[in-house]
Amino acid sequence: MTVSSLISSTNLLTTGGDDPLLPQLRHAINHATEIEIAVSFIQPSGLDLLLPTLVEAIERHQTLGTALKLRILTSDYLHITHPIALRSLVALQGDGVEVKIFETPSKTSFHLKSYIFVKSAASEESGSSLFEGSAFIGSNNISRTALTDAYEWCLRFDYQPPEDSESARQFHRIREQFALLFEHECAKALTDEWIDEYLKRRTPPTLSLVGDSSLVDDEVYVPNAVQVDALAALNETRAQGYVRGLVVMGTGMGKTWLSAFDAKQINAKRVLFVAHREEILTQAFNTFAKLWPEKSAGYYNAKYKDSDKAMVFASVQSLGRSDHLRRFEPDAFDYIVVDEFHHASASTYLNILNYFEPRFLLGLTATPERTDQANILSLCHDNLVFERNLVHGIDDEILVPFEYHGIWDESVNYEEIPWRNGKFDPNALDAQLATVRRAKHVFSHWLSLKQSRTLAFCISTKHADYMAEQFNLHFADQGFRALSVHSHSPVRRNEALDLLDKGEVDVLFSVDLFNEGTDLPSIDTVLMVRPTESNIIFIQQLGRGLRRHANKSKLVVLDFIGNHRSFLNKGEILGIFSPSDLAGMGGRSVEKPQLGKGCVVNLDLRVVDFWQQLAKQLRFNSAEEFSHLASYLGHRPRAVEFYRAGYDFNKVNKQAGSWLNLVAEQTGDAALLALEQQHGDFFLSAVQKMSMTKCFKAILLEALIELDGFANPPTLEALAARSWQVLSRYPGLKKDLPEKMRLQAPDEAEWLKYWRSNPINAFIGGNSKSAESVWFVVQDGRFQANFAVEASLLSVFGEFTKELVDFQLAKYGDRDK
Repeated sequence: MTVSSLISSTNLLTTGGDDPLLPQLRHAINHATEIEIAVSFIQPSGLDLLLPTLVEAIERHQTLGTALKLRILTSDYLHITHPIALRSLVALQGDGVEVKIFETPSKTSFHLKSYIFVKSAASEESGSSLFEGSAFIGSNNISRTALTDAYEWCLRFDYQPPEDSESARQFHRIREQFALLFEHECAKALTDEWIDEYLKRRTPPTLSLVGDSSLVDDEVYVPNAVQVDALAALNETRAQGYVRGLVVMGTGMGKTWLSAFDAKQINAKRVLFVAHREEILTQAFNTFAKLWPEKSAGYYNAKYKDSDKAMVFASVQSLGRSDHLRRFEPDAFDYIVVDEFHHASASTYLNILNYFEPRFLLGLTATPERTDQANILSLCHDNLVFERNLVHGIDDEILVPFEYHGIWDESVNYEEIPWRNGKFDPNALDAQLATVRRAKHVFSHWLSLKQSRTLAFCISTKHADYMAEQFNLHFADQGFRALSVHSHSPVRRNEALDLLDKGEVDVLFSVDLFNEGTDLPSIDTVLMVRPTESNIIFIQQLGRGLRRHANKSKLVVLDFIGNHRSFLNKGEILGIFSPSDLAGMGGRSVEKPQLGKGCVVNLDLRVVDFWQQLAKQLRFNSAEEFSHLASYLGHRPRAVEFYRAGYDFNKVNKQAGSWLNLVAEQTGDAALLALEQQHGDFFLSAVQKMSMTKCFKAILLEALIELDGFANPPTLEALAARSWQVLSRYPGLKKDLPEKMRLQAPDEAEWLKYWRSNPINAFIGGNSKSAESVWFVVQDGRFQANFAVEASLLSVFGEFTKELVDFQLAKYGDRDK
């Protein structure tokens, strides 16, 4: 008998309870090329268990240039199939995925529960040939209880060659019967329109009607205590007049659910949710669909262009392109969520932020530090609405405390590894990390500090494979087992997590599959066996193990710290010192960090000695400060980030001449170098060192940029009107207005008169006796620069002006703090 790769158990019968069907279905999904499912009912609780595996399989086939053929048939019998599940299935369709709903006529029942899997291989003669097949037929619908702990019997029937065998004939008959039902006149294509009609006629089933609690899945979703506080803060910020706001919530505290609750509490008609990872969009889709099943939902990404749905979940890579943005009106959405807002300063995000005009835009991030928030906060009009970082989550017992071990990486000399653009050379780093000596060093510390389930982060697929191989060799006689998990590994991610969860594997060595957007509550040990130059990635990796789980009281973190200045970011992230502290740290002791309740930081004395010796050697000039902050942030620092990190702009001006000159020289950017050469005086005198007794000049410059005023000078009326719009985004700055205007918005003529007197008059030299400080003029009723900007530099000119305006507004806002 041939053993199929589609099966994970030799038992033909699964009985539920301690022998659930779910693991066998997941295994078969991971290895099949064709899947055919026919079930009476689908509930969200059951689909949630299968959907991540299905999505991963679809994406894996797309990566390989093939298409997974997936056909699902369910029914409206007794109205038990839930519209929430149907919304998720609608979005799954396309590229080989087809879903139908069997409309049961009166007095007709639909009781199928079958799962058919086929694995085909290429054949030169026919193009493809069936060589493996398994069909599971029994009593299991798609609900959580039916797939896990309920007593449900399901018999597996396996295809056995040759083609003319009785086994093959019976297997083909099963498939033929499925095909007949799938093409039946009562089998209708599942669409959002069909679901809308289903919602109108559906009478949700009750337990007394169906007699089975697994078929009643109308869960009521309510916000938790933290979300209630955040929702109140969001309502308050809108009442104050803000149209954008940033919420900082640590991993596992419910950011996505918060955004769904908030969109619903303002009764948003259309919602746009933006992120850069498909997995996060899928999770958001399912969350919003559960809370709002009556709304149509779809994706806007490389595969789908569901631009007409009430809720659109868009990848920033697709939507951020100008030709895609133009498919939408600027006011197409009244509520926009930008997840992972720490990426928002990237050009594709900025395109989206600058294009749309929603009633409210919510930025979400888990980034904890003020330094990291600085630039993205300016994109939310300096409006930090609510913050609950990892420390808050630990204190509130939403997350478990961590026990951090900073271990001296004695087997690697990082000073010998080339350092380029804020990162180690990946090939040279690979060679240094993938050695027997280092592996043994890692394993010895793991053995003494580990708990039950470990997730390890590696630098590359080669490194992950090497560590897993060495681990299995090293611990072969002790009963421990490790797997490497990455996009090319034979073990699928969901399979590896199942094995880890069941205790059949002790360590998963991964590359970047688990950095963000993955729920891993059973992980209780995190092993960082690679340098992490980005503090955001460090926090994401730490957060993978902080979710609460049964029999888990803490997370153990093993982090290997080497002899390179880049490792100073660990001290900064843990709150031992800030970036601007380093030059003055000298020989003082490492301070006790501000950690969550129950958290512990244990540092190897050699780590402490290294940090202190390095701090003594560091006498940062502005260029070194810039380089260090760039390494810490993972991108070129913006002026407001440099300011929030505590660095001195007077030192910048003294040593580099100006912020623009520092940035241009450090980055070598040709456009910035040209900008500094041609307009350096303007940026230093008119913007960076702009005197501000009120906020008005900064507001005017922001309005001018938005009107593309350096290319097309606006009328004074247009400039004044846009300035009022900009000022209205910063309700806290309206204190600079006369009391009458604060209480009631002025009419156009009154506002124009006021705005002409200040700041327009100040910019055209009305308050100055020196002609050299006059950078703008009013000519033919238009406000324009008294200098020309080359067409090739207009874009970067506006971007850098906005960067310095954000810096000025941040500095101005701090005056009252």
